[in-house]
Amino acid sequence: MREEIRVRHYSIRTEAAYVDWVRRFLRFHGRRHPREMGAAEVTAFLTALAVERGVSASTQAQARAALLFLYGQVLRIELPWLDEVVSAKTQRRLPVVLTPGEVRALLGELSGTMHLVAALLYGTGLRLLEGLRLRVKDVEFTRRELIVRCGKGGKDRVTVLPENLILPLQQQLARAKAQHDADLAAGHGAVWLPDALAVKVRGAARSWGWQWVFPSTRMSVDPRSGASGRHHLNEASVQRAVMLAARRAGIVKPCSPHVLRHSFATHLLQAGYDIRTVQELLGHADVSTTMIYTHVLARGGRGVRSPLDAI
Repeated sequence: MREEIRVRHYSIRTEAAYVDWVRRFLRFHGRRHPREMGAAEVTAFLTALAVERGVSASTQAQARAALLFLYGQVLRIELPWLDEVVSAKTQRRLPVVLTPGEVRALLGELSGTMHLVAALLYGTGLRLLEGLRLRVKDVEFTRRELIVRCGKGGKDRVTVLPENLILPLQQQLARAKAQHDADLAAGHGAVWLPDALAVKVRGAARSWGWQWVFPSTRMSVDPRSGASGRHHLNEASVQRAVMLAARRAGIVKPCSPHVLRHSFATHLLQAGYDIRTVQELLGHADVSTTMIYTHVLARGGRGVRSPLDAI
């Protein structure tokens, strides 16, 4: 299954998720071989996820996709019963958005690299992993822009680089450069490169331009190649730092790094920027996805003045 996933260039996170769901499916049915099972067993597993574990519709959909990949792409089994497999309807919910005051309070409770990462997410609208996967070569100080490579859906895009982050980012790059020089002196310094670029461009893996803007503080082992190197910061560390900062700031809303992206989009629309511009900055394929932020603008319910206020 891993081979079929990798030949299609799926991300390592998709690989881990799909393999995990197949393991759970096999354990659920007493480790029977999937060739011996069909629509009834798949439906029973997905139903148990929703009824017994109470998972969300999106989680159930991910499990369904993993099982359909198993049968269709790995086992090469025809799926005449595909339409019989239950598919949960995903509910569309409004995003959590912080007010400018709450963003200021949140950032005030962070310091160092975590403050810079959170400020970058709010100031650019990047997803968490897009921010952590920034390479040195993709930061354009002169043009005040960031180039996002292989974002969601494998797409590239350009977003704004806030002027207030230019100096902090330059300082961060100076620290990363010192760490990279130390790694090179110790015989390390190679970073993971996409699409066999390390083979095609000799020496690229150790070049400064390809290094992470936010390198990890420790070395790690690539789960696919087994090579030892320095990866980017762990997203779980940023998520925990933001959550604790929100608690200290007294923010009662559910707060994660992704909330800063929602706040970026909403605050741009409040400032009068057109929705197409915001769509391009966020990297949405369809403007209807961006339209959801128009429902949470800080103007009351759809900008309507309640008749009670006129009494």
